[in-house]
Amino acid sequence: MHMQKMLSRVRRCVEDYQMIEAGDKIAVGLSGGKDSLTVLLTLHALSKFYPKPFSVCAISLAMSEDASAFDPVVELCSKLGIPYHIVPTDITRIVFDLRKEKHPCSLCANLRRGALNNTAKSLGCNKVALGHHQDDAVETLLMSLIYEGRITCFSPVTYLDRTGITVIRPLLYCEEWMVRSFAKKMELPVVHNPCPANGHTKRQETKELVQYLSKFQPDIRKKLFGAMQRLPLEGWAVQK
Repeated sequence: MHMQKMLSRVRRCVEDYQMIEAGDKIAVGLSGGKDSLTVLLTLHALSKFYPKPFSVCAISLAMSEDASAFDPVVELCSKLGIPYHIVPTDITRIVFDLRKEKHPCSLCANLRRGALNNTAKSLGCNKVALGHHQDDAVETLLMSLIYEGRITCFSPVTYLDRTGITVIRPLLYCEEWMVRSFAKKMELPVVHNPCPANGHTKRQETKELVQYLSKFQPDIRKKLFGAMQRLPLEGWAVQK
């Protein structure tokens, strides 16, 4: 998946949900994974020619005191001329050592979200871009259905009135295999996920369920994603 194809999907998603307005200062939440690095590269490329001028910076939360894992990302941002901010946190210690959470993902996500949005606001950003792709949306829908008995999912655009930050998800028209292919083609410096719970989560179980179901219905992801737009779930109606 090369830049032009990925950019066309990102641009269509941005336009369908009116994610970007002139003068926006967008902070990309950069975990160092393939998804967030793809958002960074595509939004940076889009900012060069998009009719509504906007700027991009990047924020990473260091989950421990050692931020050296992000060194290759520092190099990438420097090469592209993207302002990059690494914020030290003690989230790992709070979640695993102090709270000893059996199901740590929810608390960890809330703490990371808060730190990211507050940092973005302090830098004068009005929007935060996250790396959720189409598979993430489908899995979130299924998780809420299976584990909570609700039909819900995050929205493509979410305004947070507590901080005044708007969260956007420009990769929603990209499937995970596309992002993986793009990251490989562009030789992105993917940072290893240090989370102790990585690979042992409800999301991983749901991902495996979707893979199993796709044996019988190969385009199940597209169908479920389309259902969210057609229902539509709150915030999922295309704006055109």
